[in-house]
Amino acid sequence: MDFRESPSGKIVKAFTGYYSFIPNPLPPKIEWDTSLVRSLSRADHVLGMLSQEGEKLPNSRLLMRPFIAREAVLSSKIEGTQATLGEILANEAGISVDRDPDDLKEVQNYIKALDYGLKRLQDFPLSLRLIKEIHEKLMQGARGAHATPGEFRRTQNWIGIPGCTLNTAKYVPPTPEELMGCLSHFEKFLHDETLPPLIHAALCHYQFEAIHPFLDGNGRIGRLLITLLLIKRKVLPSPLLYLSAFFEITREEYYKQLYNVSKFGTWHDWFCYFLNGIATQSSDVLSRAKRINTLLDDWQTKVGGKSNDDAQSIIKHFAVNPYFTTKEIAGRLNVAFTTAQRIIGKLEHFGIISQTSEGKRGRVYCAFQILDILEEPTKLTENFDRIL
Repeated sequence: MDFRESPSGKIVKAFTGYYSFIPNPLPPKIEWDTSLVRSLSRADHVLGMLSQEGEKLPNSRLLMRPFIAREAVLSSKIEGTQATLGEILANEAGISVDRDPDDLKEVQNYIKALDYGLKRLQDFPLSLRLIKEIHEKLMQGARGAHATPGEFRRTQNWIGIPGCTLNTAKYVPPTPEELMGCLSHFEKFLHDETLPPLIHAALCHYQFEAIHPFLDGNGRIGRLLITLLLIKRKVLPSPLLYLSAFFEITREEYYKQLYNVSKFGTWHDWFCYFLNGIATQSSDVLSRAKRINTLLDDWQTKVGGKSNDDAQSIIKHFAVNPYFTTKEIAGRLNVAFTTAQRIIGKLEHFGIISQTSEGKRGRVYCAFQILDILEEPTKLTENFDRIL
C-alpha cells in the first residue's frame, strides 16, 4: 500500500511493522468547477422528479417493499452472495427455493437492517450508536456472525486479493488504536448540513469505507448509509432510491474511484461518479415504479368488479410480492380455499398470473410481468461514459 503522498490522509506505521491509512477529517476542499456543478444540478433535478412523482404514485408505500428487496439482493451480490431477487421474493412468500440458506439469510438480514434503520431514524439521530445497531441486525445469525455483530473492530482488517497479508494488501484502514478517533470525526460530520445533501452523502460513504470500522459488513452498511442520509436530509419522501444497482454494474469503477480518492485525492472524479449514480438510479426507479403501477391499473380494469372485490385486492398485493400460493391468498383475504381457487382461476384467465410449479398441492403462482420489471438490469446513461 503506497499512499505516502496522499492528500486525503496519512500513513501510520503500526507496532508490528505494517502501514495503515488514516483518512483526514471531512470535509476536504471542494473545487466547484463547471462539470461538478452540472453533475450536481442534474442529479438534484432527476432526484427531485423522483421525489415528486413518488408522492403521487398510488402504490408508493407498497412499491417500497420489492425495491428494498432488490437493493438487498444487489448490495449483497457485490459481496459475493448469489441469491436472486426472484428467489428472495419467493422465499418471503413461504416457497421453498434451491439456494444456499446462508445466501438467503444474508439478503434477508439486509432487509431487516434497512427496515430497522428507517424506523429508528424517525426518533433517533443518525449516529455511531445507530450504525452499530444496524450492523447487529445485518450480521446476526449470518455468515460473519463471528465478526462481533454490532461492535466496532478491535483488530486490524485489510482489503486485497484472496491470500494477501497486511504487508501485501491493497488497502489497510486505520489501526484499532486510531479507529475511534476517526469515527469521532466521522460522527461529527454526519450531522453537518452545510454542504448539499448529495455531496454530503458522497463524502460520508467514502469516509465510512475508508475507515472500515467493522470486521465484516462494511460495504453493505456503507451503501445502506446513503439511503439513510437522503431520508434524514429529507431529500427523499420515502426510501425508493438505492445505489447498489449502479455500484454493481460499475463495480470495477466503483472500487477504483474509492481507491483513487485515498491515494490521489480525486474527490472531483468521485463526486461526478456518485452523482451520475444518483441520476441513473433515480430515472431507473421512476421508470420501474410507473410501469408497475400501470400494470396494476390495467389488471384491475381487466378483472372489473368493485374496488373492494377480492381479485382487485389481491392484485394490489402483487406490488409487494408477485409470488403467492392458494393458501396464502385464502389467508390474506380470509376466504375459503375454494374461493381462493376461483380468484386464481380468474387471474389466470386474464393472463395476469401463471403457475410456476407442477404439483397439485401447494401450487405456486407468480405475476411474472412485475417480476420481469424488478429483475430487469439497470441501464447506464450516456453521461456515465463521458465522465470516465
